[in-house]
Amino acid sequence: MKKYILPILLIILIPIIIILGQISFVQIKNKISSKSCLEEPSLEFAEKNANTIFSIDKMIYFSSANANTSINSNSSFTISNLYQFTDIAIFINNHSDGNYTLENTLKSLSITDIEYSLKPSTGNPNLYYQNLNKFATSEYDENNKINSDFSFNITSEDEIDYQSPTLYNNCANPIVLSYVNSNIKQDYTLNESISNLSYDGSLLKHTNVTLNSIACRISMVINITNNLDETFRCPISLEIPLSTESSTIYDGTLTLKASTNYNFIR
Repeated sequence: MKKYILPILLIILIPIIIILGQISFVQIKNKISSKSCLEEPSLEFAEKNANTIFSIDKMIYFSSANANTSINSNSSFTISNLYQFTDIAIFINNHSDGNYTLENTLKSLSITDIEYSLKPSTGNPNLYYQNLNKFATSEYDENNKINSDFSFNITSEDEIDYQSPTLYNNCANPIVLSYVNSNIKQDYTLNESISNLSYDGSLLKHTNVTLNSIACRISMVINITNNLDETFRCPISLEIPLSTESSTIYDGTLTLKASTNYNFIR
């Protein structure tokens, strides 16, 4: 009987070994196939973005403050609305070097997903489209308030009416926005002579407004469609500048030229 045990075991084990081998082969094949499926979109994404078509390499900020006031009979004056504002110029680089193509020119541009990742603890913050000709002034138009997603007109005309949100299709002019934090102080009376005060950021110091209380950070996504109908996205973050190493908004005005490294993803 012993001489039949080995052949019987072989007869039983060989099919089991074959079945296990087939299962292992299928599992390995599936893993390789799954890995290929994961790598294929990644390779396609990398190839699409091998060259940077649009980027944001520079932003310019101008911060100050202003107020609506009334003079009282005793020569004091009352602030009805103290507001801090920052004008922001966002420069789109299309890396064209003057060689404009369907790929590096704009067909449409919009701003979406606007969120306040840090809100001031005092005041009422809002974002506006700003007329380029009024950059670094205290003027803003309530009709240009950005309540949600926001789109620009695109043109190739020689002249632009900056009262409406319009960009040259070759990215020649920047996106200009104005951040305004209004009603930081209301019905606030100052006994100082109005002649000794300036209507600028120094008002914040005179009215005891701390910089921490008006700190703000805004995130958004800028979306571009080029003239090949390809779409690009670029999330950015705007930190409202209130101080630098050498000055603060208390000095009256604060200008910051910021080098950035935002690339649009196709």
